[in-house]
Amino acid sequence: MNSVLNKKYDKPVIKKHQPDDSYKFQPLPAPTGTYPYHFDLEEVQTLNDRDKLAFHMLGDTGSVRNPDFQKLVVAEMIKQYQQTDGTGKEPMFLYHLGDIVYNFGEASQYKRQFFEPYQKYPGPIFAIPGNHDSDVNPDSRVSYQSLDPFRAVFCDKQPQTVAFSGGAERKSMTQPHVFWSLITPVARIIGMYGNVTKFGVITPDQRKWLMEELRSADAERPEKAIILCIHHAPYSADVNHGSSLPMIQFFDGVFEQTSVRPDIVFSGHVHNYQRFSKRYFDGKTVPFIVAGGGGYDELHPVASTSDSRFTANNAAFNNVTLENYCDNKHGFLKVSLERTTKGIRITSEFYTLPHEQRVEPGMNAILADRFILET
Repeated sequence: MNSVLNKKYDKPVIKKHQPDDSYKFQPLPAPTGTYPYHFDLEEVQTLNDRDKLAFHMLGDTGSVRNPDFQKLVVAEMIKQYQQTDGTGKEPMFLYHLGDIVYNFGEASQYKRQFFEPYQKYPGPIFAIPGNHDSDVNPDSRVSYQSLDPFRAVFCDKQPQTVAFSGGAERKSMTQPHVFWSLITPVARIIGMYGNVTKFGVITPDQRKWLMEELRSADAERPEKAIILCIHHAPYSADVNHGSSLPMIQFFDGVFEQTSVRPDIVFSGHVHNYQRFSKRYFDGKTVPFIVAGGGGYDELHPVASTSDSRFTANNAAFNNVTLENYCDNKHGFLKVSLERTTKGIRITSEFYTLPHEQRVEPGMNAILADRFILET
């Protein structure tokens, strides 16, 4: 009986009776760079091997209560960064999937929730905003607009000390907009902005931009992979958010209209790790990965099939399968790309760390999931 009650979903779910919070939508800030909002990795990082690239990825790292888990995750990423073996597989940067600062993206919280935890991380840090980064605290003593602090940290016009960083050595990043593409020799990493609502909203101008990016990136295949990132997870089986039908409908519509699909999709928002596969009508399968367990102290369990608050009965979930998940430990991704004779090999590895005890010296993060995709 208990095994039936505790059985977890192996498909995405919808959380029933969710309130409409579209009223929270915030206008987008102006770009700081020029269209089409490209940033070349080699502007900030020297690449010794243009046929290989590895980087870290995670989301939902800030915390208003307990920052310990975030610090442990960062410490493990630093270990990997320092393990140089000359194979070109050591991480070169961190790509953050959003929700850097809780709960309202305030400048006053960046020192404690971002600059201090990442002060020893050796590489550049790129980011897309999450819904909490985009929110505005109505009770703040300092008046600010949505994403003002995020833009000061990540979308500056030139690298400089951030005024509210507490004098941190890490300078501001110069991403051209809150939605943008990171250009590398082996992949174009397209970063979307889903705004402040729970299930995400994409503006018409951003939709037009994405369609142009997909078509442009498709012309570079097979020399480069297409990696798509969005904070709001299209597919999820968790108990807090569930899947985002607006994001599913948006991406399905864009992919159909452009006849281009990315090789892989990464998201945060949900505080756990989930790896879905979606098989399309032409037989191609695209992985959708949720990596939102980067440090926020509260994790989101995967829903049980006996829980009446959720349903997997929706046509949007046809041919979508939850392949693996970890909902009780924090962790991070290491994504490796390597050029082959046919295209790009993408290796995605999810590492966890002991959850209820501090990591002892010499203890390494545990590899919890690994898969390889040939583009």
